[in-house]
Amino acid sequence: MPLDFAAAKNIANVLTESLPYIQQFTGSTIVVKYGGNAMTDEKLKNSFARDIVLMKLVGMNPVVVHGGGPQIGSLLERLNIQSEFIDGQRVTDSQTMDVVEMVLGGLVNQEIVAMLNKNGGKAIGITGKDGNLIRAEKLMKKSAQDNGNDKMLDLGQVGSVKSINTEVLRMMEHSDFIPVIAPIGVDETGATYNINADTVAGEIAKVLHAEKLMLLTNIEGVKNKAGKVLTGLSTSQVDELIMDGTIYGGMLPKIRCALDAVNHDVTSAHIIDGRVEHAVLLEIFTHTGVGTLISNSSNVAEAAKAAALYQSDQQ
Repeated sequence: MPLDFAAAKNIANVLTESLPYIQQFTGSTIVVKYGGNAMTDEKLKNSFARDIVLMKLVGMNPVVVHGGGPQIGSLLERLNIQSEFIDGQRVTDSQTMDVVEMVLGGLVNQEIVAMLNKNGGKAIGITGKDGNLIRAEKLMKKSAQDNGNDKMLDLGQVGSVKSINTEVLRMMEHSDFIPVIAPIGVDETGATYNINADTVAGEIAKVLHAEKLMLLTNIEGVKNKAGKVLTGLSTSQVDELIMDGTIYGGMLPKIRCALDAVNHDVTSAHIIDGRVEHAVLLEIFTHTGVGTLISNSSNVAEAAKAAALYQSDQQ
């Protein structure tokens, strides 16, 4: 079979472009929240697994935190258990919590572990209950009433992160193993809580002082009012976009998670399109990426990259 010189040259160009990023991020911890279409499409699942394994092989320390909302919903439906949502969050009674724990801590977690191992990695699946990794507390949702008074809504066994015990993660960080974490936490009494995966990923990124927090989504990234993706933003620019209503609705919790991370020693946060094959590698190892990079101005190198991308978005 004759050599396709054009294809070979393209591969060489890609490898050359990735080299400085590999050199820059070797030894760095990168926390990736895995969810959305990337978890349900077979081709995307395989490309994600290869991305994570490659990151580990070139010297990075990926930590995967996964969701599983659609899988939970599917099993609840098959079991004829009704789901109730308040502001996008699933009300979780004890019966629902059993299903959540079965799906997140068992089925989904082990599928991801098997997928990474199949592609040459050494993955270990854990939940926030293992080694008291995620100490949780009950989350009460505030809801504004018509009379202007706030009412606290009980979401059942839905929790927030009280603290992260990094001992288990640090042990794996300096080994060949890739941690795959289900966002289930436990409180001081042993009660189990379902926690938003974005929130868990952000908190883990903060306590590990991660180089990057990457949130896979089903959208292209943060867009301006004209619908164009903004590929690079500073925290102050994000604040402005929230204030003027450009960022609103369902994107706000994800954006606030990213902002919180970069304001607490995470070098940059990335909201990337998980519907793109090899989205994680494209965002880390190419100049343009496949989503929105958010950085704090105190992180000079990443802020400069974000500023350059933002300027190109305006042209």
